[in-house]
Amino acid sequence: IMIIYHNSRCKKSREALNLLLNKKIEVQVMEYLKNGLTINEIKILLDKLKLNPIEIVRKKENIWKNQFKNKKLSNKEIINAIVENPILLERPIICNENEAVIARCYESIMSITG
Repeated sequence: IMIIYHNSRCKKSREALNLLLNKKIEVQVMEYLKNGLTINEIKILLDKLKLNPIEIVRKKENIWKNQFKNKKLSNKEIINAIVENPILLERPIICNENEAVIARCYESIMSITG
């Protein structure tokens, strides 16, 4: 089973979800904007992605530009910012039991689905 951190308003996210469904892959949709994220969920995602917190932030979001952009934030503070403002999470993210990818292109989706 694959998990997709999904925003239905995002074209890339819809495309990624459709690709998974078209490949007949069992998928669990995590609507993180509705349900939020915990610190632990983000840490697990970061571990699977093998990325630092700043690498999963949508830096063009107004919340980021207005509240965080020019501040020197620790990893913990960045994770907290994502928990408090889930819109900041880069999307879509697809993960399985062991790994995850930021699925903004066909190649990254294929790299995790085979």
